[in-house]
Amino acid sequence: MPVRKAYQSNPSGRQPTARIDSTTYSSNHKRKLNKKRAILVGLGLTTVSLVSAAFGAFLAVAMSTASPLQQAELSNEEQKVFSKAETVTAKNLNLPELKRPVNILVLGIKVISSDLEEKGIKYKKQDVGYHHLVNSFDGLSDSILLLRFDPEKEKVSVLSVPRDTRVYIEGYGVRKINHANDYGGPALTASVTSELLGGINIDRYVRVNVQGVEKLIDALGGVTVNVPKNMKYNDFSQHLYIDLKKGIQHLDGDKAMQFLRYRYDNYGDISRVQRQQMLMRSAVEQTLKPATVVKIPKILSVIQSHLDTNLTVRELMALSNFASKTDRSDIKMMMLPGDFNSGDERVSYWLPNHKGINKLMSKHFNLPQEQNNEEISPHRYASLKSVPDVSNPRLKIAVQNSIKDSETLQSALDLLREAGYRRVFASKNWQDPLPTTRVIAQSGDDDAAEEVRSILGVGEVVVESTGVLKSDITVQLGQDWEQQLQKLIESELELDFELESDL
Repeated sequence: MPVRKAYQSNPSGRQPTARIDSTTYSSNHKRKLNKKRAILVGLGLTTVSLVSAAFGAFLAVAMSTASPLQQAELSNEEQKVFSKAETVTAKNLNLPELKRPVNILVLGIKVISSDLEEKGIKYKKQDVGYHHLVNSFDGLSDSILLLRFDPEKEKVSVLSVPRDTRVYIEGYGVRKINHANDYGGPALTASVTSELLGGINIDRYVRVNVQGVEKLIDALGGVTVNVPKNMKYNDFSQHLYIDLKKGIQHLDGDKAMQFLRYRYDNYGDISRVQRQQMLMRSAVEQTLKPATVVKIPKILSVIQSHLDTNLTVRELMALSNFASKTDRSDIKMMMLPGDFNSGDERVSYWLPNHKGINKLMSKHFNLPQEQNNEEISPHRYASLKSVPDVSNPRLKIAVQNSIKDSETLQSALDLLREAGYRRVFASKNWQDPLPTTRVIAQSGDDDAAEEVRSILGVGEVVVESTGVLKSDITVQLGQDWEQQLQKLIESELELDFELESDL
């Protein structure tokens, strides 16, 4: 409603007795108007300057076709390994957007002073009395990821390749894949990875060393993860001190690196891959929001010296813009299918399962699937007394209980077996109570995971490799399963009552 004027007539119709000098009123009125104009002009100039700055920043981004963050000098032959096709587009003053699917090889590099001394490479020495970390990319790749940003399917796929994976490296023979960066940098690693994954095209690469990862976590404000167990380890030769307690914690950069670098698990490097995915999942959930996109310049300035990539600024903006709009359920995390080699062998390897790789790459990376004569015939189970309704009865399904109730665990095992799955087994209980059941597509088969979820009637499907290693699907029972079980029991009692009434 409009505000009444102070000089409006009173109800009696008489004018107020107080008089205002016309000269004084005019002078004060002008001063107020001038003050208002000054404020408006100031706001206008501020707005113009902000718009100009934003527009200038946009033009700088839009016109950037080179990669200002690339530190490696690639030869013409090495550059041919990576696609030169245009990846982004921008309309008017909008942020750059992806115009096609993009495959990016991400390498985490850890280099200590003794590594470079053995090669005779000069570096900035620190007189600290131990083998210290060096800001370098001339070493083994501690972690290897292939990321696919797919605007057509609106999803992000992340494939973790264990660093102990056995591959053939041209000129060096059979080696662990983490040696490829040490021998020939990002180009050789991309070439070896492409061959391992069925000839997938790799568009770009990113290399970041350990110090950069630590600073990145700090720049993002830390990350919250569920530490699966107490982690304690000291390596005095590198001054690496790990001391983390079990449970949900918010980790800064230093503690996040402790979480990632801890190696003394039952499955060695594979457990490290699982922790990488746990940390990535948490970081995605906490930081990939639209507000994060505007922080990119600041984050890049913090880690710039620890980063080497042939991505342009436009591409980085487009990737971040796409990721910020991607739903949590559309971020799929997988691990290279394979198994450990015999413990009798001198060198420990992760042996690639090429049939599994072919299936995974076809489903999540759009690689044409090779014909396989060993596919199970749909009539294979025709001779059995009861033909199961499920699509793949031979799925290995591990069930973990987070609610510490053996009866609820057994009921889930029974339900899945009755549905037709023939390889269902109980695994070690999950350490903390979960409100929602998690159905983990351990091998990347989200369709199969969705089928299991529909049979249980509760839960959420998650595509990552943090479940039971030997399973295809891992079910982690939550509190919602208790509620679902009660409904099933009540429904069964009602059915029994109806049957008795009919009799």
